[in-house]
Amino acid sequence: MSANDRLKYWKIIFILLFLSEGAWSQAPFSKGVNLTGWFQANSPGEIQFTMFTEKDISNIKSLGCDVIRLPINLHFMTSGSPDYIIDPLFYGFLDSLITWCENRNVYLILDNHTFDPAVNTDPGVGNILVKVWGQMATRYRNRSKYILYEVLNEPHGPTTAAWGIIQGQVISAIRAHDTSHTIVVGGSGWNSYNELSNLPYYADTNLLYTFHFYDPFLFTHQGATWVSPSLAPLSGVPFPYNSLAMPYCPPLLKGTWVEGSIKSYYSDGTEEKVRQLLNTAVNFRNTRHVKVFCGEFGVYIPNSSNPDRSHWYKTVRQYLEMNNIPWTTWDYKGGFGLFNKGSNELFDHDLNVSLLDSLGLNVPPQTPFVQKPDSSGFIVYDDYIEQGIVNASYSTGSIDFYNKSLPEAGSNCIGWSGFSQYNALVFDFTPDRDLSKLAVSGYALDLMVRGSSPGIKYEIRFRDSKINANDHPWRMGTTVDGTSAPWDLKWHHLHIPLSSFTERGAWDNGTWYNPEGKFDWTKVDLLEISTEWSDILGKKVWFDNILLTDIDTAVVRVNEAVGIDNVQGYGTVALSSSPNPMRDHAQITFNSPGERQVQLTIFSTTGVRIKTLADKSFGPGPVIISWDGSSDNGSVVPPGIYICRFFSKSATGYCRIIKY
Repeated sequence: MSANDRLKYWKIIFILLFLSEGAWSQAPFSKGVNLTGWFQANSPGEIQFTMFTEKDISNIKSLGCDVIRLPINLHFMTSGSPDYIIDPLFYGFLDSLITWCENRNVYLILDNHTFDPAVNTDPGVGNILVKVWGQMATRYRNRSKYILYEVLNEPHGPTTAAWGIIQGQVISAIRAHDTSHTIVVGGSGWNSYNELSNLPYYADTNLLYTFHFYDPFLFTHQGATWVSPSLAPLSGVPFPYNSLAMPYCPPLLKGTWVEGSIKSYYSDGTEEKVRQLLNTAVNFRNTRHVKVFCGEFGVYIPNSSNPDRSHWYKTVRQYLEMNNIPWTTWDYKGGFGLFNKGSNELFDHDLNVSLLDSLGLNVPPQTPFVQKPDSSGFIVYDDYIEQGIVNASYSTGSIDFYNKSLPEAGSNCIGWSGFSQYNALVFDFTPDRDLSKLAVSGYALDLMVRGSSPGIKYEIRFRDSKINANDHPWRMGTTVDGTSAPWDLKWHHLHIPLSSFTERGAWDNGTWYNPEGKFDWTKVDLLEISTEWSDILGKKVWFDNILLTDIDTAVVRVNEAVGIDNVQGYGTVALSSSPNPMRDHAQITFNSPGERQVQLTIFSTTGVRIKTLADKSFGPGPVIISWDGSSDNGSVVPPGIYICRFFSKSATGYCRIIKY
């Protein structure tokens, strides 16, 4: 071969490599999940930060994932119009998650998920996007390469040409502060792959073009209630198409697009059709020579067959990977998630093994979950909602789980206002709790309450699980009113024995059922605080230190009315523990106000003293004291949750320590 021939040969190889599928378009990650339902809150105060932990990031990494897409209601994390200043509380939560991901070399896509699928994107949204992304870029410009910015999830209504101009303005706003991090961009039409080619040619080369894939829609969204018309009546659609398994069109859906889709499903519901549609994104990538990414794909669980669902995931995943297109499946937990239908979604017990296999993910060992009765008390809320409890509240008003208005102890309390009748603070035990032993052993629901004015009345109740079609979610409750606390803007202590709760009936699918003596303490699903009576409307309530305990020793430490600037009496000392969770040691840190005598003590969640770490005087300034995880007698305490208490004549403070 001559020199000229060799030169021509290598030129051809270079061109083929350049044009080949994925040779120049691979993102720095390959596969992952959407971590939904966490930062998709109405305000920073409604984010349940303990819903996921650093351990969850490790678990996701162990599946073989190297990227997480984080949907964020970003516009709701701000002060709103006109300035849209991002709340520091939100930054604090996000900073922690970013650190967890960076420590594990997991990429994190900050997905601006502020959208309503039923409402067209406002053509004036660019004004908000420029403001919020300018702030985000300023804060995170010096963070690692593992952070990406996604401008806006699923814009729709405006054409992609119009949206593309807005998106270009946002790119410029980000680049004015951050020239290094990758920006995720997409077309209109709910990030349709068909809209990619309608995007303008952006000069910025550090972009990742996203698309979503849910075809055939008839299969992936059967049972979905948020689409029009509702697909709740539709179930049993197979994948791939099978004439013997196809359902008839439900009567409620006749005459809609669904009926036509069922008729054409013989051609739409095939593997070949899926690959043909995905080729739209592949061709865009190869034509533009850009990086592409499938940010969402999935099948709704309730009405789909698990084998068919797994088959679809495998078909899509394999074709994406064949074409070097990275992906994040929608979602990790939830209606499209990686866990078994109807399970507690526990990583060690409930992962959908066949689905993980279809996604090419690692399958960790799975063991059956065995529910055991609680034999000791536990915390529901103390600065944060406790792990293993999910916020399932519903309210027309504002719920702030990190309220700073004179918390009774620690750093935060729950503040609630603007609610309607029959709204509720809901703490969902995941998995359900067996409280049968506690109910007969003198345990009580213990909490601090405060109200803005006389006339407040609400119901506190436990609700059990509905175990079959003939059962109902029975309630066991008690009423809290002016006889319980005077509602004078001051904290008051309630200690309500479980034995004093009475059965209140059940509300099930729009029907009320009177009590039948069927409440089951072995299957407690929820703890609810409900605005049952209209008397409470227009008022404000606060809650703190909610726990189940058999010790009635709590004292009100903040005895002033909320809103008073100069608090008399007890002050508050902020304690922190690191590392937390701890294995064999923790360092407790606080700023001493200068006290003659201070007690620093470790307690169990039931109030049993474990160890006295200090009982002496401290001068003003920072103090660090270590705990080695042992009790006063030197024995190592078991894994669990412990409380560290600072107590002096003029101040108190608390922090939780998780030991594993």
